[in-house]
Amino acid sequence: MSGIDVITFGCRLNTYESEVMKAEAAKAGLNHAILVNTCAVTGEAVKQARQAIRRARRENPEARIIVTGCAAQTDAEGFAAMPEVDVVLGNEEKLKAESYRRLPDFGVSAEEKLRVNDIMSVTETAPQMVAHIDGHVRGFLQVQNGCDHRCTFCIIPYGRGNSRSVPMGAVVEQARKLVENGYREVVLTGVDATSYGADLPGRPTLGQLAKTLLKQVPEILRLRLSSIDSIEVDKHLFDLIADEPRFMPHLHLSLQHGDDLILKRMKRRHSSADAIAFARKVRDLRPDFAFGADMIAGFPTETEEMAANSARMAEEIGIAHLHVFPYSPRPGTPAARMPQHDRAVVKARASTLRAVAERLHVAHLDRLIGTRQMLLVERNEMAHTEDFTFVSAPGFTPGMLVEVSIGGHNGRHLTIASATASSAAA
Repeated sequence: MSGIDVITFGCRLNTYESEVMKAEAAKAGLNHAILVNTCAVTGEAVKQARQAIRRARRENPEARIIVTGCAAQTDAEGFAAMPEVDVVLGNEEKLKAESYRRLPDFGVSAEEKLRVNDIMSVTETAPQMVAHIDGHVRGFLQVQNGCDHRCTFCIIPYGRGNSRSVPMGAVVEQARKLVENGYREVVLTGVDATSYGADLPGRPTLGQLAKTLLKQVPEILRLRLSSIDSIEVDKHLFDLIADEPRFMPHLHLSLQHGDDLILKRMKRRHSSADAIAFARKVRDLRPDFAFGADMIAGFPTETEEMAANSARMAEEIGIAHLHVFPYSPRPGTPAARMPQHDRAVVKARASTLRAVAERLHVAHLDRLIGTRQMLLVERNEMAHTEDFTFVSAPGFTPGMLVEVSIGGHNGRHLTIASATASSAAA
């Protein structure tokens, strides 16, 4: 191989940062290298990263393999001990060209492999200018990093540090660059995006940032948020939900559970009633809104009744895109020290909740049959509606915005009955 390859795991923020990493590594003159940007959300994500590293070494025995991301930040020594790994960079170091200029030669000791500083000492997030997101027709835009909350199951604050926001002017500049490069949809990303602005002068909110973006960059045709914490949603965001057609009718909620006692043991800041009330308020403002959500099954001390409460809440909200995660103990977190369920119990409860998720998704697909939808076409003959429902879109050019009539579905995604192209390809 030659050049720089990047293997990315995890969230949209990682996808965004992988573009920054590749650009910074190239600026430093790095060549013949593989950058592995890891995720630490679950034990399975860490396992997959290790497998990818071993596979990359087998397929590219002479390449330099550099491992970074949240899993590398939280278990730097573990990754440095892998014989396949040449260097481990921290989440802050991975975004700087100087980190790649300072890489040691092959054959260094495990200690010399490490380039990982204390992420909790980082107090600012420097704006990163990305003109293109490889392989994506939606432009991801980082507005925030880190998290000040300490949910008992979550390792991410120890991989990302405390919450810090990108100044609003820099976000506007980056959004303008993305639309100038043909992106019709911009997705605001962060680790805890709804905490945006608390560390900035004047304490602007995520809703104010979104309003400013749509006003100052009118070329943005579709604005979308990544995962949010509903308890932090501000008045300005509700204004956009009610009145701004360019704000997409979809929110992905970090719910995690539907039982109030488990939510307290998770150290979440909302109750099940809070989540249901939020969804009702949003749909009162905009009835076509669809929700995605994350939920954990098999959390320590969860009973069958508590597990059933998650299913009941999902049904009451009508979550169209529910992601179910079997609980995975992360070393160093309080939940990992709680009494654990047998893995068979965890998997069974996850399977039960996934069956509910599938039924809710099919009901959502049923409701869209016969409707007109505006699609953004992806690169794999798939597309997304405004409410983030997948649609099979063979024959259309990636980046195209097209209005279609929905004819049916296959249980997983929608199918098109007829279409009228409204915009040329990006």
